[in-house]
Amino acid sequence: MSSNGRSRKALAIQFMKFNAVGLLNTAIDMILYTLLVWLGVHFAIAQVLSYGAGMANSYVLNSKFTFGGTGTSSASDKSGSLRMGARFVVWNGVILAVSILFLTLMTKLAGMNELYAKLIATAVTVAINFYGSKRWVFAGARAN
Repeated sequence: MSSNGRSRKALAIQFMKFNAVGLLNTAIDMILYTLLVWLGVHFAIAQVLSYGAGMANSYVLNSKFTFGGTGTSSASDKSGSLRMGARFVVWNGVILAVSILFLTLMTKLAGMNELYAKLIATAVTVAINFYGSKRWVFAGARAN
């Protein structure tokens, strides 16, 4: 197999891992969001809280499983890990803002149910999140 074919296969496997982790993150996010909305919490606040819970899970699993850190703990690794963590928070803040924008547009302007709007917003942000995670957040990590 050519190196181009191997790199496409590695990218496809990495994307599948990202989506497997994403399914778990989404389950955490959706369950908590649904519970909070059911309890009467405003959808934007519910989104921040539920997304934050999924985001914490995402960082741990994607940094270890999807984009594969080396597992060493030298001072330079710790510094790189802090940078990666900061980029993760910033990037996920952007994704959160995009999802809240979509939720607002769909619920307030289109009159859509909050849960259906959440499903659409989640579908839209998956590809954007993978691209940014791969190209910026975890760019220095060793791919498995």
